[in-house]
Amino acid sequence: MRQVKNEARGRSAEAPVSGTGRPTLKTIAYMTGLGITTVSKALKDAPDISTATKERVKLVAKQIGYRPNRAGVRLRTGKTNVVSVIVPVEDEAMGLSTHLIYGISRHLRTTRYHLIVTPYSLTDDPLDPVRYIVETGSADGVVLSRTEPLDPRITFLRDHSMPFVTHGRTEFDFDHAYFDFDNSAYAEQAVDELAQRGRGRIALLMPPPYLTYSKYMQDGLLRGLEHHDLLEVPFHGITTDSSFDAIKTEVMRLMSGRGRPDGVVCGSAASAIATIIAAEELGLTLGREFDLAVKDSFGLMQKFRRGTIAFHEDFRATGVGLAKAIIGAIEGNDVSDLQYVTRPILLGDEMPIS
Repeated sequence: MRQVKNEARGRSAEAPVSGTGRPTLKTIAYMTGLGITTVSKALKDAPDISTATKERVKLVAKQIGYRPNRAGVRLRTGKTNVVSVIVPVEDEAMGLSTHLIYGISRHLRTTRYHLIVTPYSLTDDPLDPVRYIVETGSADGVVLSRTEPLDPRITFLRDHSMPFVTHGRTEFDFDHAYFDFDNSAYAEQAVDELAQRGRGRIALLMPPPYLTYSKYMQDGLLRGLEHHDLLEVPFHGITTDSSFDAIKTEVMRLMSGRGRPDGVVCGSAASAIATIIAAEELGLTLGREFDLAVKDSFGLMQKFRRGTIAFHEDFRATGVGLAKAIIGAIEGNDVSDLQYVTRPILLGDEMPIS
């Protein structure tokens, strides 16, 4: 190993580089004394190249900062070695996109694929970023979030034979790759926990109804209410996408009435914070007049208010799962092997968050 390092240092100053100053396959070939074809095959883990040669070539490539020229790769293979994740800028309020992207990039850096992030606003046409990627051929696969039951983006991608994976399930009559959190189980278990604390009037602050996971969450809530013979007290005119002030206003209206809820299930941490603050401004105390359950991705809620019923949804792990699934979709793996659903984990007050 030391010999390879010394070899790389000793010959790097004389090694040929591209016109842009970037190391090329010729650079590695010169520094290792191997042929360009051998270097190329070693970097691709070709079976007819020895393990020792592969390790030697990859070490030199790493030391000199070699990166494949994506334009050249595309010309030769028709592939970009790029994965695009399409995320709404609004999710940044609680850093959800950041953690999702971190997980995706953490896995992709162990592969030949690179990540590009394509942001869009919820007020824009959701087909615009998908159409751009397909028409420009700027990626080999697409990661979608905020999935709808019959999402038109999925129809478009499928019609254009573009590999994709969704963060969430759909209701199409064909299978596709996805990675999802079991929001139905979350809502049902949240009601179980509220019932154990003696709560009988439950409100759900749900995601927008046009998103698939909203239906799952409602179904889980209804199962929990029926099992424990509890009453639903609905919010009106708000979802987890609503503004902080809009949520506060509706929570204060509902919780100042005679039949106010004594248990709340929230679909996001941001909406849970708004709910707790609104209730406290009415003089209500968490754990006394009401309890609240929430999905907590970052260990924030139990630091914000102890006594919050928190279930862990790991967005970084979700990102890793999405990355594995999109690579599998690009490589043509069986779709049944690219479908994952994770279960909610009830957090204790001292449970760490990854």
